[in-house]
Parts: sequence; C-alpha cells; structure tokens
Amino acid sequence: MFVLNNHNFMRTILIIGAGRSASSLIQYLLSKSEKEQLHLIIGDLSMELAEKKTNNHPNATPIALDIFNTQQRQEAIQKATIVISMLPAHLHIEVAKDCVLFQKHMVTASYISEAMQALDAEVKAKGLIFMNEIGLDPGIDHMSAMKVIDEIKEKGGKILLFESFCGGLVAPESDTNIWNYKFTWAPRNVVLAGQGGAAKFIQEGAYKYIPYCNLFRRTEFLEVEGYGRFEAYSNRDSLKYRSIYGLDDVLTLYRGTIRRVGFSKAWNMFVQLGMTDDSYIMEGSEAMTYRQFVNSFLPYHPTDSVELKMRHILKIDQDDIMWDKLVELDLFSKAKTVGLKNATPAQILEKILTDSWTLQPEDKDMIVMYHKFGYELNGITSQIDSKMVCIGDDQMYTAMAKTVGLPVAMAALLILNGKIQTSGVQLPIQKEVYEPILKELESYGVVFNEQAMPYMGYNPDKVFN
Repeated sequence: MFVLNNHNFMRTILIIGAGRSASSLIQYLLSKSEKEQLHLIIGDLSMELAEKKTNNHPNATPIALDIFNTQQRQEAIQKATIVISMLPAHLHIEVAKDCVLFQKHMVTASYISEAMQALDAEVKAKGLIFMNEIGLDPGIDHMSAMKVIDEIKEKGGKILLFESFCGGLVAPESDTNIWNYKFTWAPRNVVLAGQGGAAKFIQEGAYKYIPYCNLFRRTEFLEVEGYGRFEAYSNRDSLKYRSIYGLDDVLTLYRGTIRRVGFSKAWNMFVQLGMTDDSYIMEGSEAMTYRQFVNSFLPYHPTDSVELKMRHILKIDQDDIMWDKLVELDLFSKAKTVGLKNATPAQILEKILTDSWTLQPEDKDMIVMYHKFGYELNGITSQIDSKMVCIGDDQMYTAMAKTVGLPVAMAALLILNGKIQTSGVQLPIQKEVYEPILKELESYGVVFNEQAMPYMGYNPDKVFN
C-alpha cells in the first residue's frame, strides 16, 4: 500500500481546476492546512482565477496550468503528494496516466470512464488509490444510499425497492420566476438532459423505457417537509449501479432528477418544438432575433402571428400558465438577438434561458436529495425514506460547490492519512469511505433525515399482472 501519512513534512495537494465547484474544496483544505501540514498548489488555465481561490493564503500557491502542455502538467504532478482533478470528465485521463507514472493518488468527482477503469490493474499494482464519483451526484448519492443498504442487509433484510432522486435548484428565498428554476450548474447540461437514448429502469419486476419525446411527461411527485412538493423525471440509465450496489435482485430501481412541480411540463414544450436539438446548425443564427428563432420551428402562415402559431401548435390557451412561462423568457422579443455564430438550437435556447435564469449576486442555490428503500425483514415489508436539503451560503460557496467539493476534499485527506486503504480505481461504496465522510458532512449542513414509512411497492408473493 502506497501511503504517505508522515506528518513531519508538508504534504502537497495539487488541485487542477479552480472553477465554481472548487471553492468549498479549497476553503476546507486550507482550513485544515496548519493542523494537517498541507500545502495546496492550485492550478488553472486562468492564473487570475487560481489567485482568487488561494486568497493569499500562506499555505497555497496559485499556478497557471495548461493540462495540454505535457511538461507543465507532469512537473506539477511530480511535486504533489496527491492530485485532485476538478477538470471536465473527459480531461481526467492524461492526468490519471501521469499519476500512475509518478505514483500519486488521485481524486475526482466524475463518473468512472472506460479509459479510467482500464488503469485499474496498474493502479492496484502500485498500491495507489484513484477515488472517483465522490462529489454530489455521483458521490453523496452513492454514500448515503450504501449506508442504508448495508444497514438493512446487515440485519438480514432483502432490498425490494430503491429509488434515488437529486436536483440542483434555486433556494426558496431566491425563487423569483414562475419556472421556479435558475441555473445552479452547467446550463448546457440542463438543456441537453435526457438525450442520447431512452431512460430505462425496473419497476415491480418489469423493465421500463421512456423515450426522450415522453421523458418530461412521466414524472413522480415527492414531498420534502419544510420545502413543499417537487417532481422528478427519470435519469437516462437507472440500472447502471444495480450490480455495484449489490441490488441484482431488486424489483424496483429508479433514479431521477428533481425539479419544482410544473417545470417538466413546461420544459416539454421546448422538446416538442425541437429547440433542445444539438445535432445541426441554424443558418444566420448570429443575427437572428429571439422571435425569429421561435418562428423557425413553426409552420408558415401568411397572417397569423408567431404567438398565435405557437399557442396553436402547442395547444396552449391564452390564460394558461404555460403561456406566461414562455412570455417571461422574452421568447417573442424582436429586439434581442442570439449573437452566436453557427449555433445549434440547443445552444441558442441556452443563451435565451441564461438571460432569465442566471443566479443574481444575492441569490442562493439549493440541493435536494431523496432516497426510498423498500425492504423485507423477518417476513415484514417496510420502507425508509432518506431526505437531504442543503442551502448555499452565497455565490462563491454555493450548495453545489459545498456538496461537490467537500466530499472530494475529505476523501483526499483520508487517503493522505492512510484511513482509506483499498487500492484501485473506485467509487465511494465501501464503509471505510462513506462512514467518516457522511459523518463529517453533517457538521457542514449536509444531513440526511431517515424516516420509517409504509412500504409503497407491491407484495412479490401476490400474483402481479
């Protein structure tokens, strides 16, 4: 096991990427830097951004780092005791290969790619730990789910149902539009959500599929005490973690994305019109007005207005709140222009939505996570609902930055201190990882409230049609 837990020298943590998700991560590690003898090297393509995140702390050094510059990247990695990559997922692999070469542990918040998984044998051979999927979703969802699943199994229970929901939303005090939504993370991911194949899950023993064209009309309602009612639409592949979670025999497995009630029905208007399509470029997009963009998807009529055609094709009455939601976005403006060259419909829609849905300096974001566990124990079926709500502090230390960055930072410190022992390319489903991190997260306001509920699934001993 390649462990560096000697406290007689400063341990160097290289953090690659100083974007929004890194703020709470850096703050946490700097707060521990004296006691834990840590020195942070914060590398970003933008030196200005790296400097802003270090905030002149004596135990932090900002550097300009271009990860496509092999020499620059390798020099930085060689100086590190452990590497945290907060880059976009597809950029991790070159960093990972260098970490193998120079025998450095690595932590990321991203899904494990095939290329990353292919390094597993070599990572294990060198006794290294490559911890992935340790942010929010993926990350806190894995850990909070496995805690309850393991507890049920340890008592001799059998899991019958597992449903998991997560959403990045605007906090109630900052909820100022009739969509009840603002961008708290990458807008592009919101616009493209659900594309690339049917959503699939298993429900009461039967496989179910929802094509993209129907995705936002098949929702489930959720109640969270103190925060009201939400809805969730299905994630693309709910079955991805069935074996990883040890739930091969589970009857219901569903993962979904949380929004406020009414969002999905309204979003479906864009889907039906084709505005979320990212597969082709729209001619003349740069000079196109918002109104012309909308009209591009409507049939020609010599006299009917864009508004009239829109209401007709979407079957919206003039007094319907769906119409008010479209008007609120300035979709029919003759004055506002797209200003994007060779843009796809999805890119143009993102631009329009960003005008209305950008968090203001005084706004706060909110994370909501909700798990349902149905199980059988001693012949009795029961259910546990586990709910977590986290509100951001401000625009720098958002709920998203907190829930993504803190678990990454905590995992890195546990690895440095030899508390996580299992080597290899992995995600945080082992007790040695999730127990200490979930416990420490509670002191930062990330608390799961577990409640016993009547079982909502069907009885597998009865005939099911």
